[in-house]
Amino acid sequence: MDITLLDQTLASAGQPRFRAGQIWEWLCRGAESYEQMSNLPAGLRSLLADQVPLSCLKVEQDAYARDGTVKALFRTGDGRPLEAVLMRYRDGRRSICLSSQSGCPLTCSFCATGTMRFARNLSASEILDQALHFRRMEAIDHCVFMGMGEPLINVENVLAACERLPDVGIGHRKITLSTVGWIPGIERLTQQSMPLRLALSLHAADEALRSELMPVNERYPLSDVIEACKAFYAARKRRVFVEYVMLAGVNDRYEQALALAKLLRAAVGASGETIFKVNLIPWNPVDTRPAQRGYADPEAGEGPARLFEGSSRESIAAFKAVLVERGVPATVRLTRGRDIDAACGQLAAKAA
Repeated sequence: MDITLLDQTLASAGQPRFRAGQIWEWLCRGAESYEQMSNLPAGLRSLLADQVPLSCLKVEQDAYARDGTVKALFRTGDGRPLEAVLMRYRDGRRSICLSSQSGCPLTCSFCATGTMRFARNLSASEILDQALHFRRMEAIDHCVFMGMGEPLINVENVLAACERLPDVGIGHRKITLSTVGWIPGIERLTQQSMPLRLALSLHAADEALRSELMPVNERYPLSDVIEACKAFYAARKRRVFVEYVMLAGVNDRYEQALALAKLLRAAVGASGETIFKVNLIPWNPVDTRPAQRGYADPEAGEGPARLFEGSSRESIAAFKAVLVERGVPATVRLTRGRDIDAACGQLAAKAA
């Protein structure tokens, strides 16, 4: 819901200020219409239905995966596409993956979102409306900003949305913001007071390879990003997750695991504790050819065009063992929603 429009409409109608809180409470409980808001006057409900849409976003499609994952394809009021995902786990967790931008300006070569045309940052209300869409399905309790876009480029709107997510059922300690290493955003996250989690999308311990996979590394080199993460840990006392997509023959060799372990073990807290935990991510198949998403002319050499294959289970297990043996905690991410293109790196605003 456009919170600003709601406030303006209520003020113009001469309504008391507490009405906004009542409406927000209903939304956070999963209300699907103003008619359900029984403590509002009937005339006000009718007025709001005419003047303030319940959501800033139009839902174009909900797609359902065999594992229970749900992917929603939205469009903003000005026609910009975006996607968000609800992931259901056997232990009862209900985690949502939110987008912070329509498209992404950072063309990581292994990610489908990077092949889209970048449109714009999403507003705080547009971010919250993704969460509210899934809240209308069921209760939710975890959130990751790992959908479309770089959250820390749009950090103020993302933080404004995070302020309100506890009302929806997601405490601040259960919110994770993923970044490619956007240092100004990491610094802003370090300064604010909410106990949010930080995840670093790393994917290579070697500067040259990382620049090849993630062009942003030319602007913010990994060595500087690691220092920013150390400062975040020192200030917030929150362990930093490292996301590492496993690409066969690219970044999954034994010596590359050694280099990653060395890099992360060198970054320790004041008492010598490990401040990083690695999450190894099986690569999910995506079409990274720009022409398929209208990004650029591949013959002109613009945009990501490299083709990849995912590492085998054996390679991932061996890579993990190298890290753990050298004192770096590591897990392998459970893939969700691959059959509807809802898994990590697959979001590209297309129908499933």
